[in-house]
Amino acid sequence: MEILGMSLALIVLFVGFGLLIGILFGFFGMGGSFLVTPALLVMGYDANVAVGSGLAFVFGTSVIATLKHRDLGQVDYKLGILMIAGTTAGIEVGKIGLEYLQHIGLAGSVVSVAYVLLLGGIGVFVTYEAMKGSGGGIDHDVDEDADLEDEDIPEIAQKIQSYNVPPMISIRGGFKVSLWMVLAVAFATGVLSGFLGVGGGFIRMPALFYLIGVPVPVAVGTDLFEIVFSGGIGSFLYAQSGAVELGIVVPLLAGSALGARVGAAATNLVNEDDIKVYFGVMLLLGAIAVAVREIGGVLEMPVLDVVSLVIILGAALLVSGAVVYSSITMLREGTDVSPSTAD
Repeated sequence: MEILGMSLALIVLFVGFGLLIGILFGFFGMGGSFLVTPALLVMGYDANVAVGSGLAFVFGTSVIATLKHRDLGQVDYKLGILMIAGTTAGIEVGKIGLEYLQHIGLAGSVVSVAYVLLLGGIGVFVTYEAMKGSGGGIDHDVDEDADLEDEDIPEIAQKIQSYNVPPMISIRGGFKVSLWMVLAVAFATGVLSGFLGVGGGFIRMPALFYLIGVPVPVAVGTDLFEIVFSGGIGSFLYAQSGAVELGIVVPLLAGSALGARVGAAATNLVNEDDIKVYFGVMLLLGAIAVAVREIGGVLEMPVLDVVSLVIILGAALLVSGAVVYSSITMLREGTDVSPSTAD
């Protein structure tokens, strides 16, 4: 049996894959093209189809996840628009650097090494900070606009917030920060995104928390709001050249429609430090997977591409399973406590 020119088994596979990625996307604000594009390449799809279909999937999933985060009050639109402006300018500068490296023939090796180091570095840092309890978890039962205690904000973010350079803007979480500091952080993350040729969700989310001091759930929701725009523009451009394959995108979105809402809802249940641990582990395993793929390219061993994909999919399955398990545990604990609090 075939639908949209694809076998039923392949459609079921894509729906399941979409569900898995949707959970990660809604929970972390990243994971779409990071997982979809390499998987499609290993499955034999042309590079333009893999990238274009991946972007279309990212766009659709980010819309679904953003709407859920909006319902939870976890999207700071003003901050998101400012980040889009700064990131867009930074991407252009990053692209110039990348084009220069291409001109002198060093782009491939430099970008690959930088990508692995950045993924691994952020993964180690986030995991270490969460494990030692830095930045402590924020109680989700408190008013979202209540002032955060100083110990809830990373030291770097406290330093950035201390610079009273007008105009100052209010950020969801109950604090103010200089507009120029926000634009500087956005520009820096944009440079990295443009240089590495990636969407940058794994850069922006920790930047919003560790550099600006945005609560983790709001950082995820705001990052997703940005991805709606970048994913939308990217998928539109690829669609114009016929590189978006509906047979891939539709079943992926069918799965992610549920997964993204589950992942977004989980950010309101899971402790912030746990979110950071899961995020860090995901990036560390991603760095290993990318390193294995690059080694395979250097040694001309295609089998390592498959090994890389298995590592990525295994990481996605492991982390998304942990997210769902933690959410169910928190819900059960809440149910167990409610009768006693009612007395």
